Amino acid sequence: MTRQLFLAALLLLNLLPASAQHEDHLRKLSIAEMAVASLYVDSVNETKLVEDAIRGMLEKLDPHSSYSTPSEVKKMNEPLQGSFEGVGIQFNMMEDTLVVVQTITKGPSEKAGIVAGDRIVSVNDTAIAGVKMSKEDIMSRLRGPKGTTVRLGVIRPGIKDRLQFKVVRDKIPVKSVDAAYMIAPQTGYLRIGNFGATTYDEFMQHMETLSSQGMTRLVLDLQENGGGYLQAAADIAGEFLNRGDLIVYTEGRRVPRRDYRANSNGTYSGVKVVVLVDEYTASAAEIVTGAIQDNDRGQVVGRRTFGKGLVQRPIDLPDGSMIRLTISHYYTPSGRCIQKPYEKGKQKDYSMDVANRLKHGELMSKDSIHFADSLKFYTLREHRVVYGGGGIMPDHFVPLDTTRYTRFHRELAAKSVIITQNLRYIDKHRKQLKKQYRQFQQFKEQYQVPQEFVDAILNEGKKQNIVPRDEAELEKTLPFLRLQLKALVARDLWDMSEYFSIINEQSDMVKQALLVMKDM
Repeated sequence: MTRQLFLAALLLLNLLPASAQHEDHLRKLSIAEMAVASLYVDSVNETKLVEDAIRGMLEKLDPHSSYSTPSEVKKMNEPLQGSFEGVGIQFNMMEDTLVVVQTITKGPSEKAGIVAGDRIVSVNDTAIAGVKMSKEDIMSRLRGPKGTTVRLGVIRPGIKDRLQFKVVRDKIPVKSVDAAYMIAPQTGYLRIGNFGATTYDEFMQHMETLSSQGMTRLVLDLQENGGGYLQAAADIAGEFLNRGDLIVYTEGRRVPRRDYRANSNGTYSGVKVVVLVDEYTASAAEIVTGAIQDNDRGQVVGRRTFGKGLVQRPIDLPDGSMIRLTISHYYTPSGRCIQKPYEKGKQKDYSMDVANRLKHGELMSKDSIHFADSLKFYTLREHRVVYGGGGIMPDHFVPLDTTRYTRFHRELAAKSVIITQNLRYIDKHRKQLKKQYRQFQQFKEQYQVPQEFVDAILNEGKKQNIVPRDEAELEKTLPFLRLQLKALVARDLWDMSEYFSIINEQSDMVKQALLVMKDM
């Protein structure tokens, strides 16, 4: 393990100019590790000892430098790489049984004959139902290298005997574009969940489809988008800009300034754009937002973004683990540093920033946000005032609606009552609903959430001691609960575009975006 510590340190030293001081520090670190491993009174886990030492160093730096174990690296990379290898199902747990919600189109399970509503009760003759196996353990059994075969035991409602399927695992795409549809005449809506290896291609495919449906305006929804690959963000931003327009630049103590510019006139440089952001919009999503705002290519609607503007370089270690070390800052085209202020080593304070914003009223009132004149910047074409100081401040503020999600609603959601009862409802009524509503538009116009569905949620809540404080809280809860249930049913019958098509009807963000669009 001392050798691992040497290799890790040498790898880092290779990135920097060699010096006697560096060698002294390496020797000191190595002696300390050897002393503890060899002489300490109790036995120690040397792997953990080294990992703790690395984490200890990084914790004293900025909030985003981090260390990940080999297994953590694999889990972290899957959403960004755009695929993983497995059987291709979306599932949920109903009590202790895996229920298939959807199969991935043209995926391994669909090809084998598995359908929505199936209960997978065994994997390679190992029971996974009725044994209180964790969701993570079940997923690890279903996943495996492409080309390998897994035997699945399935119980299908209406069929007496257990069914057996041989499923050949394959690469399963991970989508980063959550939804895309025409939200109004000539107006498209596109929501990106993160920026991964396939995001640009997904984006272009959906934009082509929307354009073919007459889109000349776009609502680009980046709410709750935590970021991802810088290049994917730059490529997408470039599609709205002209050749040579600055998208973002990075600069650090030992890293010279690097500009990212649009390589050509963007395919959608003539499309009017409104970007939706909130306090969880971060990193690569802030780059896209800043580029569109600073180049006066569109308007930004929502609340001040998270403020993650630190660039991490991944440093692979010999055992498959990784250090992500901050090496520079992101700056928008007008020169604003995206990163919000922080104190080194004060991770807890940093993590409480959004909660503090809520406490201080920033999420509910624009008037509670104050900027010093030193934080004033100007957009590049129209010379509008924009502010630095961390995150992107929108052009049009939309307060957080704290009345929509009542305490009662939040507790029902937190205890999985809504999701579980939705799964039961879909499981029971899927065939009937599919037959009754062959087209989504028909469903959207005609479907009403039945009272028995709502009652099932209220009764299950009561069993778990989740009850409204009074009749007034119940009355406040029901309208949005019904909307959410309708959207969840649409998602399970179709997909996420249909979910957002319903949920966005009551979104203050979307309503404001459509109003802004009329004046552009």
